[in-house]
Amino acid sequence: MTMGSDDQIPQVSSDDERRSAAALARLAALHPKLIDLGLERTFHLLAKLGNPHHKLPPTVHVAGTNGKGSVIALMRAMAEAAGLRVHVYSSPHLCHFNERIRLAGTLISDGGLADLLEEVEQANGDTAVTFFEVTTAAAMLAFAREPADLLLLETGLGGALDSTNVLDSPLATVITPIARDHEHFLGNDISEIAQQKAGIMRSGSPCFVSRQEASAASAISAYASKIGTSLIMAGDDFDWQDLPDGSICLIQDRKNTSLPKPSLYGAHQRDNAALAAAVMLHCFGTNRPAQMIAGIASAIWPGRIHRIDDGKLTALAPNCEIWVDGAHNAHGAQALAAALPHLASGHWHIICGALNTRDPREFLAPLSALAQNITCLTIPGQDASLSAIELSDAAKEIGLEAQSAKSLEAALIDTNEAASSPGTPIIICGSLYLAGIVLSANETPPN
Repeated sequence: MTMGSDDQIPQVSSDDERRSAAALARLAALHPKLIDLGLERTFHLLAKLGNPHHKLPPTVHVAGTNGKGSVIALMRAMAEAAGLRVHVYSSPHLCHFNERIRLAGTLISDGGLADLLEEVEQANGDTAVTFFEVTTAAAMLAFAREPADLLLLETGLGGALDSTNVLDSPLATVITPIARDHEHFLGNDISEIAQQKAGIMRSGSPCFVSRQEASAASAISAYASKIGTSLIMAGDDFDWQDLPDGSICLIQDRKNTSLPKPSLYGAHQRDNAALAAAVMLHCFGTNRPAQMIAGIASAIWPGRIHRIDDGKLTALAPNCEIWVDGAHNAHGAQALAAALPHLASGHWHIICGALNTRDPREFLAPLSALAQNITCLTIPGQDASLSAIELSDAAKEIGLEAQSAKSLEAALIDTNEAASSPGTPIIICGSLYLAGIVLSANETPPN
């Protein structure tokens, strides 16, 4: 069965939805750990499935700490604007697992997903395998079977030991900004984290690298020299400048190329747009370059400095603009803090939820100068969530006016009532899980 082709509209079926949910639940129970980095189990499972990773379309493999999804969204928009058929693998999802697998422009259907998962489950048997490993194998099957011109493949965690790192010769690799995150898996040393991310490089496949801290850049360069691959690094091999009309001048290969103003908000998205354009023009520059460049202005990446559309949640706070962002670490908070003044002047109401895997003060500190107040939530359904009280206590420790709320809906109602004037903006942030809950509750999920 061909899944996700342009002329096929996925059929909504409660039975298919139940089948895919049941398969995901069964597969999640096969390994006692959610994350157990390593490639042996992935290769073993892929071999049982006929090695679909050897039959993929030309692939751009993307690793990094922040910006992976945005760069992929921009590359996808550019490729599709040039008429290319594009597969995408990304994680985590916001509202529905299907968001992780996009086949030639269309999210995989519940029926297609259920069929894949059941096939992988049958091939795997009761062999221990992590949830991410088995779902990555299912995605590889889908991508191998559906024709496309390009696959954009995002790592889940790290790089060298990530389950996506099974390709022999990707078209290109990309490394976005590296920062401290997931320290309990990757450590605290930026240089060591960069070495993990650099593990997706392959000899003979160019690697495009965003601006990095000096220690990260040094580790990446050393790994590239070790395996004998070429680096194309921001600031050295390509760069960009702002133009008066809001567009961007990309400087690459001694050539200036005008790029449109990115549709994604934030100054950091201009770095991401330049990186995406450098990759796509290098790999596909002879394929309708003008149309490809125009795609930068139409990229969509939900949950990332994203003003939510009218829905159930916006009706609770009619006096306020409501924005949502999935940034969850200090680097992401800095980018968010730099972007918010360009969206609205003055202070913001902040509604925040966070996991207990990192110090919340590191996330809240960059936002403190912009915060009129902060309302803290326990993220529903997340065992690893900080409690609303724990988060509000952390906010108070760094001088923020903070309170807790029992629910997202209560937080919005309270914030709306406290708004000093119509249009006072709200930013809901601190976790991608919370961003997904927002979009689901508002009934405006990604599509």
